[in-house]
Amino acid sequence: MPTLPAVQNLSLVRGLGPIAATAIVVAGVIGTGVFLKSRVMTCNVELPWLVMAVWIVAGLLAMAGALTYGELSAMMPRAGGEYVLIREAYGRLAGFLFGWMRFFIGNTGGIAALAFGLGIFLNVLLGGALSAWSVDLHLAWSHVNVDGIKTVAIAAILVATVINCAAVSVGGTVASILMVLKVIFVLGIGTVALLFGQGDWAHLTMSGAAGACEGVPADARGGMAGAGAAMMAAMWAYNGWNELTYVAGEVRDPGRTLPRGLIGGLSIVAFLYVFVNATYFYVLTPTAVASVAVGSTVATEVVTHIFGQVASSLLAGVFAVSVFSSLQVTSMVTARVPYAMAQEGLFFAPLSRLSPRTKVPIRALVAQAAWASVLVLSGSFDTLTDYAMFAILGFVGMATASVFVFRRRWPDVERPYRTWGYPVVPLLALGVTTWLLVNTLVTAPRQALAGLVLIALGLPFYWYWSRAAEESRRV
Repeated sequence: MPTLPAVQNLSLVRGLGPIAATAIVVAGVIGTGVFLKSRVMTCNVELPWLVMAVWIVAGLLAMAGALTYGELSAMMPRAGGEYVLIREAYGRLAGFLFGWMRFFIGNTGGIAALAFGLGIFLNVLLGGALSAWSVDLHLAWSHVNVDGIKTVAIAAILVATVINCAAVSVGGTVASILMVLKVIFVLGIGTVALLFGQGDWAHLTMSGAAGACEGVPADARGGMAGAGAAMMAAMWAYNGWNELTYVAGEVRDPGRTLPRGLIGGLSIVAFLYVFVNATYFYVLTPTAVASVAVGSTVATEVVTHIFGQVASSLLAGVFAVSVFSSLQVTSMVTARVPYAMAQEGLFFAPLSRLSPRTKVPIRALVAQAAWASVLVLSGSFDTLTDYAMFAILGFVGMATASVFVFRRRWPDVERPYRTWGYPVVPLLALGVTTWLLVNTLVTAPRQALAGLVLIALGLPFYWYWSRAAEESRRV
């Protein structure tokens, strides 16, 4: 039987200040959703002003979650974020299953998807040169095709990992710089559209019902079904704000910095989303937005409309920088989950070690990069993340509901920040999560069931590790 990891005379360094905390939220949330989802949402609700309303409502709902997490993370500012909240509120098994799902499916699948998206954008920028090269590898257990896009994706994962193996303050600085660039890019697209687009605000009152809506199911266009689909798309674009809690153990003055980072970061994101979408509809009619091809983006069409095809190619470079920003932040924060689990003997013991020089969990970062690279090569990351969405929503709901558990269990514990609007705000966030869970279960029951099965595969490992940890304590 393995033993619990030996105790190191090392600890995580609180090297992330308020700017870095805010940057983690902004960089982690703004990926490609603001560029991709407007087309689908226009097909869903048809009227531009309804699209804008959905972006605003989704932002307020995400803020309800951030306000709740602000109290929880400030109360327990430890590495692992939601893992710690779920474990403390519902027990070690629930915490383990969350961490298991995050490492093998959710986090690494997300990293693989971001890296692959980066490769696609660079391929566009290079005129298809990356996809033109490929080689078949015949391994003992399978056949793998490796092309330029996959190669760049794996290289991007490795670069992000190397950056994050430095002191956490370095990763925070890189995230802050990339956040500034990302904000400039999004503001720049919107500002250029306003100054040079020669559009018409009357577009906001028109309908996009006549748009081509390629790939959008007919039953997701118009009515309550369309509104629900649009809300799901917007909530997906706001996804990722909670990942700041994973590095709560490395944030300076967490009682103040964590709530401010969550709330401030989401406020910036919501403003940018509403602003840039308003400029989309200023330049293009809703029919034109709804008719954008699946392989393009609304932002690309807006820039092309103003400056021509050359500018749209350069925009692929902007998208690549935006995606790498998200990749670097996601890689940095999510490695803290397997580290926290290994610290308690519920994961591979070597991942519990910190670097003596940089005081970051380098082994966890490397293990995460290795598995994400495997997912890139296999091409299975989209399937896995689709399967994981139901479970991810369930765990987010559990973490949100833990505020009620802790208020009742520990009424006198110091809370540097208390959720504004309690209990209405947490209930609102929990209600939205429940609605999304039900919607997923109804619209994608097979994926939901598959996600639960993948999580259940972790049960034998939990039994093994928890038994080993218990025996080690007895020695």
